[in-house]
Amino acid sequence: MTPEVHAFAEELRKALRTYMNEMTDMVALGSAKSFDEYQRTVGHIEGLAIAERELLNLLNVSDNSD
Repeated sequence: MTPEVHAFAEELRKALRTYMNEMTDMVALGSAKSFDEYQRTVGHIEGLAIAERELLNLLNVSDNSD
């Protein structure tokens, strides 16, 4: 993997993690105005976690094949 691609992937991972942490804090502080909003936020957190995990898996596969 080129250094540019690795740097891009790392920045993307940081952005995903930042969004996930912000939403997790919102849930922890009870900012959801309804149960539907709570469920939607939790779903976003799960989606961001899946995206981050897949990105890390792709990075690991790429690093191991080099």
